[in-house]
This record gives sequence, structure tokens and C-alpha cells, in this order.
Amino acid sequence: MSATSPGRPRQIAMIHTVAGLVALFDDLAKTHLPQWQGFNMLDESLLRITIRDGALSKLTMWRLAGMVQSAVDAGADAVVVTCSSLGAAVDAAVPFCPVPLFRIDEGMAAAAVTFGPRVAVVATLRTTLDPTSDIIRRSAAAAGQTCSVTAELAEGAFQKLASGDTAGHDALVADCLRRVAAQADVIVLAQASMARALALVQDELHPLPVLTSPDLGMRHIAGKLSAQP
Repeated sequence: MSATSPGRPRQIAMIHTVAGLVALFDDLAKTHLPQWQGFNMLDESLLRITIRDGALSKLTMWRLAGMVQSAVDAGADAVVVTCSSLGAAVDAAVPFCPVPLFRIDEGMAAAAVTFGPRVAVVATLRTTLDPTSDIIRRSAAAAGQTCSVTAELAEGAFQKLASGDTAGHDALVADCLRRVAAQADVIVLAQASMARALALVQDELHPLPVLTSPDLGMRHIAGKLSAQP
């Protein structure tokens, strides 16, 4: 287990699978955990392989567990995994991690079930729909609340983003948000990269809440860590 030396800031490791989100989480860590020092670990292959296989493999789960252990060995007093597609791998690693280990979507899921029983999950990757839907259902059960989850894939949006067509990505996500709005009390965006598309439909969706994981996730983590001695 990591041991904090006197005078040394506590360390939080952030494990990423998308390079473009590192700066976002650096800023959020500074905002919500000002007494902590963050460091980053990046392996884009974990997500690429999961997308290629269409599911989270045991090998990928073991590889993520190895990264978590490496983070602890490097001095992490807490670890957060910022990729929602790896949620089941994080859950599997928690019992073996000697420091607090978090999924970034925990805070979003806890918040989503407070808005009403009808939760719509929108994703651009099929591999993210099931983990996000599952954690929302578990959050509802833990809170003693009824929950119905509708999962919707913005087909083709991720491919457009990967090819550099951000406008095309945003348009497909926006169309998907319009489709699910009438049947939801709250919409959850399963991936941080989708948030930009909100600008296209914010006025149309108002006052329907649309939640994203980065800020809610880091707020949740900060609350959990502040409650520890």
C-alpha cells in the first residue's frame, strides 16, 4: 500500500484510454482535489482492443489490473479509471487494490437516479452502453429506487470522431439525444467526448437534465476521499 510521507501531497493516479481527455481530467483534479497531486497513465490499446473485440476480454481486465498495481507502486493513494468501457474490469480489481479505486461514472450514475425512474443512456460505442446501464441500475438499487434504463447508440458517431469529423459526430449525437428525450427523466452521456454535442440541442432539451461523467465523477471522488481519515 502507498504510504504518504509527512509533507508529501497525497497522490491520485488517473488511468486513461483516450489521450485527448488527459488535460480535461488534470484540470478537474486541480479543481476538486486541490490538496492532491495527480499523475496520469495512458494506454489507448485497452479501449481499441475492446472496441475491436466488441466486449471486454479477460486479458484486458488483467492488463488494467496490472496498471492499477503499477499506479500504487508509483505512490498513488487513490486511483481513478476514466474509461467507462472498462467499468467491469475496475469492479473486478477493487477487492485487490490496497487504495481507493474508482470508476469515473460512479458519480454520474448516483446523480442520474435522483431525477426520476426513466434514465436514457446515450453512447457512441456499444461497449460502453452495457457498463453504464449496469452501474445506473446498481446505483438505483443501492438507493432503494425504481429505475428503467433505455440504452441508445449514436450509430456511426464514434467512427466520424475517429476520422476527425467532429461536426458529423456532434450531429449524430444530437439526433440521438432528440430521439430519447421524450421517454426520459434524465439523459446520461456515457462518454466524455460526447459533451460537446450538447451545444446543438441544449435549448431544445431544456429543462431535461443531461449528465456527463467527468465533473460529476471527480466531485464524487473528492467527496469519498474527503470522508476518509
